[in-house]
Order: sequence, then C-alpha cells, then structure tokens
Amino acid sequence: MTRIRLALRTPNKRGVFVRAVRYSIPVLLGYLAIGIAFGLLLVDAGYPWQLSLVMSVVMYAGAGQYIAVGLFAAGAGLMEAALVQLVVNARHIAYGLTMLKRFNMTGALKYYLMFALTDETFALLSSLPAELQSAQDGQVETQEERAWFMFFVSLLDHGYWTAGSVIGAVAGSLIPFSMEGIGFALTALFIVLLIEQIYRVKKPLVFVVSALITALAVAVFPSRLSLLMGMAISLAVVQFVQNIRGIK
Repeated sequence: MTRIRLALRTPNKRGVFVRAVRYSIPVLLGYLAIGIAFGLLLVDAGYPWQLSLVMSVVMYAGAGQYIAVGLFAAGAGLMEAALVQLVVNARHIAYGLTMLKRFNMTGALKYYLMFALTDETFALLSSLPAELQSAQDGQVETQEERAWFMFFVSLLDHGYWTAGSVIGAVAGSLIPFSMEGIGFALTALFIVLLIEQIYRVKKPLVFVVSALITALAVAVFPSRLSLLMGMAISLAVVQFVQNIRGIK
C-alpha cells in the first residue's frame, strides 16, 4: 500500500527543480565561462551578437558552435560544414545509446532530453544512480520525478550556455577584448568535468585509459578523425578490461 501511495503522489516539481539547480552548479560555472568565450569569438569574427542567441537556442552544441565560427569565417559551403559537424558531433550517438533506456521512461520529455544532451549534461545525467533514490523528504523518488529532474538539469544547462554566450557577445560588441588563448576555455571545462567524474564515480582506471588513448589518437590520426577514433578505441579497450575482470 505504501508503494502504491508513493507511486501515485504528485511530483513536487519545485523541490525537483531546486535539486536540479544544486546538481548542475558545476556546469553553470563552466558554461558561463566558455559561453562568454564563444560570444566574444563570434563578435570578434564580425558577426552580430544576436547570432549567439539564435545559435545557442537552436544549435546548442558547444564545440560545434566554436567550429562553426571558423567555418563561417573560412567561407565553407553548406555540405562541407554539415560533414564537419557530423564528424565532430558523432560522439553523441554513443551518448544517446547509453541514455536510451532512461529517456524512454520520461514520456514526452524525452524529445527535449535527446536534443539537449551535451557532453556536460551527459556527464551529469549518466552519473545518476540507475535505481530510484530517496528524495530529500525521505520518500522514494518516483519515475516521474526522475524524469522531471533530468529535464530540469538539461534545461538549466541549456540556459547557462545561452546566457553565457549572449553575455560574451554583447560585451564583445561594446568593449574591445584580446582573444588570445580564449579558445582553450572549452578544453578547460572538459578537464574539470573529467576530474569531477573521477571523484564522483571513484573508478579512475576508465578515465585514465580513455585519456591516454585519446591523447595517442590525436598524435596518430588526422584532426578530423582523432576524437572519433579515440572514443571508439577507448570504449573497446575499457569493455575488454571489464570483461577480463568479469571472467576472473
């Protein structure tokens, strides 16, 4: 009877939203920084600040947006730009397949969750325990509350990125800035999130192996293939190691 009552209770969306805000603070700090950097780069390339708002809301792809600025400036054609973006964002196929089971249980929210699945949002959502946990009120979290929690985390991350990019673009259009080294902001965020995940998951071997293989892939493969090959080889090696451990 208790389980039935818990399952039927109305989700406390306000409480779920507050939890999502607290959970997404690391991305808030990172997205504001690299979003501002993107906005500055966009305006420095000669484009109006309004384009940062449109790209961040509709495109919403951190690395893809950085690359798009370079493609715009180089006068790349539509097909060339589409191909480059496909290669750069191919990693999201792996993200989507990993989260497919969880998203299928979120109803209509899954469409936005799939759209908003960036690297950083994936890092947060994939770290959630597979089993439903006790909420702050001591009651068991329902599946609907979990769905809204993932939605709010995704929406907040989207908002952080959009706010940062608009702030940077507006500031860049009003105040002259030096752009030297600012493109490293995105890489810095990935490093911070990597360290955060090592502390959270407490399985450093997976991250260390993936980092080493990716660094090797950058040195061996062409730049357009290095990220994709690094991910593919890392997944294969990590799966092989886990299978060996399972046999033992």
